[in-house]
Amino acid sequence: MERKRNVLFLCMRNSSRSQMAEAFLRKYAGDQFNVYSAGLEPTEIHPVTRQVMQEAGLDLEGQSAKGVETYLGKLLVNYLIIVCETANSKCPYTWPGVHERLFWPFEDPDAAQGSQEERLAKFRQVRDQIEQRIKSWLKEISQQEIHQELAGRR
Repeated sequence: MERKRNVLFLCMRNSSRSQMAEAFLRKYAGDQFNVYSAGLEPTEIHPVTRQVMQEAGLDLEGQSAKGVETYLGKLLVNYLIIVCETANSKCPYTWPGVHERLFWPFEDPDAAQGSQEERLAKFRQVRDQIEQRIKSWLKEISQQEIHQELAGRR
């Protein structure tokens, strides 16, 4: 039986994007990955994040904002996926225990300006982008594994 790989999503506050990514990866591949998220300066999960994820059929009950120190040096991470520009610029490039570092920049929905409906639309847009990126990454991983398996048979 193959061991589950660890994935850590990282952003600044662990309030929106990384929480969304954590929930979607659990939904689509929780049987393949142990999924975590953290922030460099964690706050609370944004209420609109909870709302738009609920609309997508995912309840964030039980998820909370966590600091990166919760995992730094304590968890072997197969994939560190940074989902915001600020965290990418502030996060050390080398991190003990991290196998592969990926950068998937998404706009910060909490920074959106405008009416309540316009801001809600931005949260939904980012949520949908993250869901699509998770799905495409899972296909990429699957293709890589197939190629590695075929190469190993030669």
